[in-house]
Order: sequence, then C-alpha cells, then structure tokens
Amino acid sequence: MKQYDKNSLIGFVLMALILIVFNTFFFPEIPQEKKLESHTIEKNIIESNDKKTDFNNKFEKPDDDEITNEQKQKLGIFADAHFGKETFYSIENEKIKITVSNKGGRIISVIMKDYQTYDSLTLDLMHKEHSSFNLQFSADKFTNTSNLFFDVEQSQNSINLKLKADQNHYVEYVYTLTNDFLVDFDINLVGMEDVIPEGIDYLNLEWQMKTPHTEKSKKNQDMYTGIHYQYSSDYEVDYLSFSSTDNDEINSRLNWVAFKQQFFSSILIAKDKFQKSTNLTSTTNDDIENVSSTYIKDLAAKFELPYYHKNNERLSFQFLFVPNHYKTLESYNSGFEELIPLGWGIFGWVNQYIIINIFDLLNNYFTSFGIIILLLTLIIKLGLSPFTYKAFLSQAKMKVLKPEIETITEKNKGKDQMKVQQETMSLYRKAGVNPMGGCLPMLFQFPILIAMFQFFPASIELRQESFLWADDLSSYDSIYNLGFNIPFYGDHISLFTLLMTISTLLYTRMNSSMATGQMAQMKWMMYLMPIMFLGFFNNYAAGLTYYYFLANMFTMTQQYFMMRFVDEKGILAQIEANKKKPAKPKSKFQKKLEEMQKQQEKKMRNK
Repeated sequence: MKQYDKNSLIGFVLMALILIVFNTFFFPEIPQEKKLESHTIEKNIIESNDKKTDFNNKFEKPDDDEITNEQKQKLGIFADAHFGKETFYSIENEKIKITVSNKGGRIISVIMKDYQTYDSLTLDLMHKEHSSFNLQFSADKFTNTSNLFFDVEQSQNSINLKLKADQNHYVEYVYTLTNDFLVDFDINLVGMEDVIPEGIDYLNLEWQMKTPHTEKSKKNQDMYTGIHYQYSSDYEVDYLSFSSTDNDEINSRLNWVAFKQQFFSSILIAKDKFQKSTNLTSTTNDDIENVSSTYIKDLAAKFELPYYHKNNERLSFQFLFVPNHYKTLESYNSGFEELIPLGWGIFGWVNQYIIINIFDLLNNYFTSFGIIILLLTLIIKLGLSPFTYKAFLSQAKMKVLKPEIETITEKNKGKDQMKVQQETMSLYRKAGVNPMGGCLPMLFQFPILIAMFQFFPASIELRQESFLWADDLSSYDSIYNLGFNIPFYGDHISLFTLLMTISTLLYTRMNSSMATGQMAQMKWMMYLMPIMFLGFFNNYAAGLTYYYFLANMFTMTQQYFMMRFVDEKGILAQIEANKKKPAKPKSKFQKKLEEMQKQQEKKMRNK
C-alpha cells in the first residue's frame, strides 16, 4: 500500500509507540515561483516526435482577413484558427463560476463561490498561466488545439466552441454547467473522418495543472495534494505518491482521474470510461518554501481516446470541481469520498461510521467548531470510560501485588530470568490478576487516536474556522513567529501544541511515581516522547492538537475521580481471598507460553 507521505508514517509510528509504552508501563496508574508563459507549460506537457511551430510568431494574418494559399499549405486545414484575439466567456451557478478561453477552448478559471484563499482572496482552483488542456491528433498536419482559436457561441448555461476546418469539418467542445459542481463536457468530431488518416484510431487528450497555493500552510497543502484515479473493473481507488515525484502508465480502464488538493478537487470523469492507456505524472515543487512560489504540485494526465472514424463522433466527459467534503463526495456514488484520507482499515471505519456522523450531528446545533471539538472529545472519552476504568482497576491490582513481585525479583537476582517470569506468572494466576488487563482494553482507544490524526487535517469543515487565538483550525496556530527556522520544530510557536505537550508531561509526572525497577529506568522515555511530539505537531492542524490537549485533560480528570473511588484495601482483600481458592485451570495460551519458556530455558542450560 502506498503511503501519503513520510510525515504521516512518522506520525503513525510515534502514536503507536507512545500508546504501547504508556499502556504497558504507565497508563492508567494510580498516583512562490515566477509565472510561466503558456507556451512553456504546453511544451512541458506535450510529448511529440514532431517539432512544434509557433505559427502566430511566424505568420501574420493579412489585413483583409484572407489567408494565402501558401500560408494554408504551411498551416494546414486549420489555418484560419492560427489567428485571432483571445476572449473569455463565463457561465456560473450558485456554487461555481467557470471561465473558458476561445484560445484552446479550455477552462482557465474555476471560482469556488463559497470559499476564499487563506489571505481572503477569491478562490480559483486553476490559474491560466499554470494550466493546460490540449487535444492532439494528426490531420493533414500535426494538430494541437491549445494553440488554436475556436469560434464561440454562448447560451445561459453552456458554451459551444468550434475549431473549424470549414463548415462541414470541425472539432467542437461543449461545456454545460449543471446546478451544482458538475460541468458536462462533450467533444464532437464532425466530418473529421475525412481529415484524420484511417490508420489513426486514437486521439491524445492532455490535461495539466499546477495547483495554486490556497491554504495557510504550504507544507500541509503539499501533503494532501496529488492524483487519484479509479479502476473500472473493481472500482478500486488508487493514487500516485504524495511525498515525491511519481508517474505511472496505466493500461487498465479508468472511470475518472482527480487532481486533488488539500480541500478541493478537480475531477475528469469519462462517461464511457478511459478505455486506452493513461499516463499520470505528479511532480513535487522543490522550491515550495520560496515566498515567490505560487504553486504546490505539478499534476498532469495524458489520455488516449478511441476514434472510430464516424461522420459525427462524440466523446462525453464531465468535470467535477468540488470541495472535499465527505458527504458531498459520497452523494455522487462514484467513490469520490475516497479522495479524503480517513485512514485504512479500522481507522477509516472509525472515521466513516463514528467520528464524521458525531461531528455532523454536533454541527447541526453548534456554530463554534472549538465547542464542537470539545463536545466530540467528551463524547469519545465517556464512550471509552468503561474500558478506561477496567484498565485502571487492573493497574490497581498490579500495584497491590508490586511488593510481592519485587520480592520475587530480588530473590532471583542474578539468576535465570525465566525463573522470575514463571514465579511472577504463577503469582498472577493465584491472585486472579491478568497482567494484560490494563493494556488490552486500552487498545480500543488506539483506532480513535489514529482516526483523529487523519480526520482533523483533512476536514474542510475546519478550514478557516477560528477559535480563541487560532485563526484556522485546519492549519497550525501561531502565537509568535520566530523569524527563523528551527530544524524539526519550525519558525513559529503553536500554543495548542505547547499546551498538548505540557498536559502530556503533567500526566506523565502524575503516573511516574508508580514506576519502579526497570520501569523506573525508562522514565526518561516518558518525558522524551512529549518533547518529540512538540516538534512533530507544531506544524499540524490546530484542531488536532487542541483535541489531544482536551483528551489529556479529560483523562487526568477521569483518573483523579477513579483514584477517589477505587478502594485499595478492598482490592488487596479480594486478591488474598483469591489466593486461598484453587488456582484456575491454565488457559491454552498460558500452557503454550510456559512450554515455550521451558524450551528456551533448556536451550540456555545446554549452552
């Protein structure tokens, strides 16, 4: 399985490490770049053995609008289309406004009306200078439509563009805007069977976009920007690497290809599937941190479209320019919701069936997302409280047995450690204590922990939502900009991350007094991990670190009250009573474990 990025992988490892260490030993216990010219972008995306010629620079159209036979011979059947003035046409609804240029017949702007950029500007999903759309085919000359001028007819919700050889031979683009985020896009090839050689059975459609910088954190936006696509055979959604430059030639049929940004996506859907090979490329911006850099990643797709030499042939597509909102994407019933990285396996299920539904329910009654996260944390903690209490009670029993365990350890000091383990397990069995009782119930919290790690940075609901000092809960909060960069930390101070770290250290200190022997020697690790988290989470979503801070505070509060209600003397009395009872029969697992210990001990003696 491909990974989205190195930071997510590091996050998973750190999350798992801290949970395992805390649950096993301590938890819970008692105590921008320069703009490129259009022809430069086109040169990068178009792969052809034929050398392209800029006809606009080589020829000038005569004043009388007549093109000589010599010019027609050199320019080909679309000679007239090489000359013109670029004009823009727009259609819009309540959700989006798209602008189409007569040069190349392409969409050059998609305005998301309900959203703004991080600096309060109009949010445009693509920039004219940083995007390209080209139909490439062989006629009497090698033709690239991106260089040619179309004739345009516009109605209320559609734009018709014709690239004419004459009245009976032309390529037509038809854009039709529906009442939401969908734009129908048809390519009509009229009379082109007389122009395109019989041996040519495909056309190349090339689509490229340098995704614009729209979010507060370039690093976070880069982390969630890339290409997704869906196979037609099994409807599986796959993607190129999000952390490095990647390309792939896919020879299977595809339903759609998406240029995904952190919170918005541009999706090209083939109504009759992409039947031939598709080449996808995602190129990282090595200069992304440069202030003058205006784009995040360079995304490109090249499709081979079948051509059957019919008199009037239509290729039907749809563009979907949509916010990455889970329920909105899911409503299209095309697998688009998988664009949102909710996590794989059980982590994704937790987000899909629990977290998102609770979040949406609270969103119906509260407008402050800081309050919503607070209530979400409370609901999760209360829901997990039976498991938390069971783990706490198990640790309380372990505390009562600790003096006897230390006696066993001291008695066998310098001797075979297998003997210590056997006697310790025997004591646990007689006392009716499960040493794993404090760990296993807490594993129910692990999917929640990872699910939240995925949920908050990908939730468009939090985008540009402020709370207290944080101006955007989907990005980092900064109370002070340092003016310089500290490796592994950043160039600012995130207060929610600082509060999360302090609360983790306080909780660690609250439990560290219970550590003895070998565990006492590992106390330094208990304090090291929160410090590591301080650097790792400093650039993450404020909503995530705010949630972890609240979770720490609720956990400490739960522990305080459980300490007040758990009767240590009663636990000791119960353990003593259990010792007098006949020992419970060994489980198959215990028998297997003891057998393995004996075999290991025998091997060591033979050595």
